[in-house]
Amino acid sequence: MPSFDTALVLARVLTSGVVMSIEKSDRELPGLERLLSRQTARRRAVLLNSRTAAVHAALTGLGVGHGDEITQPGLDARTSAFLDWLGVRVRPGGPATFDEVALGPDTAGDLRERAARATAPALVVDLTGLGFGPAAALLTDDETVWARAERLKIFGAHDLRTMWTQEEADPELVPGVQFNYRLSPLVAACVRMALTRAGTPPVTSGAPL
Repeated sequence: MPSFDTALVLARVLTSGVVMSIEKSDRELPGLERLLSRQTARRRAVLLNSRTAAVHAALTGLGVGHGDEITQPGLDARTSAFLDWLGVRVRPGGPATFDEVALGPDTAGDLRERAARATAPALVVDLTGLGFGPAAALLTDDETVWARAERLKIFGAHDLRTMWTQEEADPELVPGVQFNYRLSPLVAACVRMALTRAGTPPVTSGAPL
């Protein structure tokens, strides 16, 4: 994304006065969720502040935790170490427990096509390569996967929908440990702009040569 466009996006968010993900009036995070849902043809999106967080959310959403075993072909050393820290064992073979797509400036427009090839119930999309800081998303059609993942990323006793009333929405979904995996609206706004621009055909002007 050109630096001028980035400056406009940042100015819009900062001028709004909403720079935290816990603000009820935030519009950037829901906007990115809707865009990712459309581009991946998944009903639910969970925004997170790193690829590792998205992998953790995918596993938690699927009910995988300490002492469980999964299959996940093609794991890199970093992810293998993280799964080992979580206490999740990986046995050889398939199918994949979750699918993964990593996007960068040259591949931002490929999300729709690559998501269409994913078959696992959870899709991890690494958005860090777009250049706006660590960012990722979990996409799914499963309501339970989505709800569990949403609760994992909130460090506190209540989710974002109920923290203002201090009432528990669904006690059965509260994980044993919660993390501060929330994505910043500033980063979400820039990622959204990059994905939108990548999916827009270039405009030409002037008479054809």
